[in-house]
Amino acid sequence: MPSTASKPQTALITGASSGIGEALAACFAADGYDLVLVARSADKLKVLAGQLSSEYGIKAWAEPADLAESGAAAALLARLKRKRRSVDVLVNNAGVLESGGFFGIAQAKHQQIIDLNISGLTAMLHAFVPPMLARGQGRVMNLASIAAFQPIPSLASYAASKAYVLSLSESLAEELRGTGVTVTAVCPGITATSMLASAKESNDKLSQLPGFLVGDVQDVARQAYKACVKGRTICVPGAINQATVLASRSSPKWLVRAVGGVLGRQAL
Repeated sequence: MPSTASKPQTALITGASSGIGEALAACFAADGYDLVLVARSADKLKVLAGQLSSEYGIKAWAEPADLAESGAAAALLARLKRKRRSVDVLVNNAGVLESGGFFGIAQAKHQQIIDLNISGLTAMLHAFVPPMLARGQGRVMNLASIAAFQPIPSLASYAASKAYVLSLSESLAEELRGTGVTVTAVCPGITATSMLASAKESNDKLSQLPGFLVGDVQDVARQAYKACVKGRTICVPGAINQATVLASRSSPKWLVRAVGGVLGRQAL
């Protein structure tokens, strides 16, 4: 059990109202963690907090926030401090995806990807990791993607944002080595979530994806949770995704770019 004699540990999960974030919340709750659930939708968070509290006998608090807004992470930290809730595990899961040709996507959509996937995540790390370092203990999970390992036409901004998440996570994992705080980058492939459903609505070609390429959200969350509590630096759920990443990291950059170009252009 992730608890001390005095109190259980607390995991803060962003993007917790659906998809991988919701599945991760259940994984942490099942192992006895109290939860701080963060997303924009207050109603969904409150329902989920009640369900998890009832099912697992833990405490769960809904903390609505738009982490794409400047200052949102610092405001959330201050709010939790006032309520005397410390965070032992930070799960940066919140993110947005936009599919299509780069110049066919509105500039505001690209900015949303940057504001949440990059700026919001960075701000959360800067706010919540220092208290972990002061205590000499903590876990961080950052949701990247297998898109982080190669350029992908039709997902250019999203893939670039996840490359940032992966690089930052690996850097911090080494920077914080020996401090008692670990950083795990989780790199799932295509996963059956509401994000995928929304992408299919805007791009019919994504509906043609073969079923074996689409991961189960519960399985992805279980593997991510295990990697985080073990302090592993990189987690790539799924054998096919692991093979893809291995190939991309061992192949010449021009070949990775060429293959990604062929596959990505088919989605345009």
